[in-house]
Amino acid sequence: QVQLVESGGGLVQPGGSLRLSCAASGFLFSWYAMSWYRQAPRMERELVAAISAGGSMIKNIDSVKGRFTISRDDSKNTVYLQMNSLKPDDTAVYYCNAGFERPQWDSWGQGTQVTVSS
Repeated sequence: QVQLVESGGGLVQPGGSLRLSCAASGFLFSWYAMSWYRQAPRMERELVAAISAGGSMIKNIDSVKGRFTISRDDSKNTVYLQMNSLKPDDTAVYYCNAGFERPQWDSWGQGTQVTVSS
């Protein structure tokens, strides 16, 4: 079955950096676009960044452009999110899923908590 395991979150000061990882299994990883989502308290889950199969297309929401970079390593079935210049508004639980426009799978991993605070 599909498994998505996110890691790399933590507490960081404003302006700091984190690198999130998502290890995927249970499907042909290289065939699928992959995305990162986040959900802040009392907010809907939102798509943050997506990368196509093969990595030729990338998109980010406006609020993270120039700060977050999504990448993938198909040899490790892993997608990454490098987050720089973090802001308190980036505080959320971050999840990954397959898909470029919408989540491919109904089931989600446990997510990884990112807290940006001084």
